[in-house]
Amino acid sequence: MGSAKLEVRSGHKSYGHHPVLRGVDVSIDAGRTLVILGASGSGKSTLLRILAGLEDLDSGDLLPGGSELATGMVFQQALLLPWLTVRENIALGLSYRANRGRVNAGRAAANGGTSTTVGTSAGTSVTIDSLLDWLGLVDLADTLPAQLSGGQAQRAAIARALAIRPDVLLLDEPFSALDPLTRASLQDRLRTVIVELGLTVVLVTHDVGEAVYLGDEIALLDATGAIGHRWDGAPGDRDSDRGQELQEQILDRYEAVLPAGATR
Repeated sequence: MGSAKLEVRSGHKSYGHHPVLRGVDVSIDAGRTLVILGASGSGKSTLLRILAGLEDLDSGDLLPGGSELATGMVFQQALLLPWLTVRENIALGLSYRANRGRVNAGRAAANGGTSTTVGTSAGTSVTIDSLLDWLGLVDLADTLPAQLSGGQAQRAAIARALAIRPDVLLLDEPFSALDPLTRASLQDRLRTVIVELGLTVVLVTHDVGEAVYLGDEIALLDATGAIGHRWDGAPGDRDSDRGQELQEQILDRYEAVLPAGATR
């Protein structure tokens, strides 16, 4: 994990006659977290789906392209399979990645075991159990999704995305439906995992505080369908003067790209 660099050069994307992205340039360095902000309809989720290989650019380049890069994606909804336990949901992708040589096939076949290794990063062995531990799911490993809260389900979804040993982790507003306390707790847990594994991450969010806390870099999509501004983030820095000042700078710029009549 964390060894990849992902880049979009002069990216254009339209739906019918409606242009969404116009000349987007985005570069994500290995081991860094890029947070993408923007008003509703600005193309944030479209850009994320392009980075994931789920949609194609009309013109421009995505590098690396095709299947050269493995991405793990977390959506706004957890989308867990209801008949599988938390552990089984997390382990689900291992056999698929094993077919492409990304996970040791012998270990993947035993994916329910406590010692299943799904990858290593910077000397850190990543197991199903370590993912359960980092994301606070140990006591819920044998629980079915119907018995989980929204925050617990999203933690399982993040663990499932990490279990396939992705080169890049992509997150599309994964905490948007959660209450503020649960959201802050999951931000803390995600930050811990990002640091522990040296992950390369792209996060789409509307939450400026979340962007400042998690992002090494923050990019704002403007009304033209391009990146209007970029900032260096203050990752892990929620309440300091630097973090608060950066939030105000971003909010001022954000307000300028909101639709007429919208407020912060």
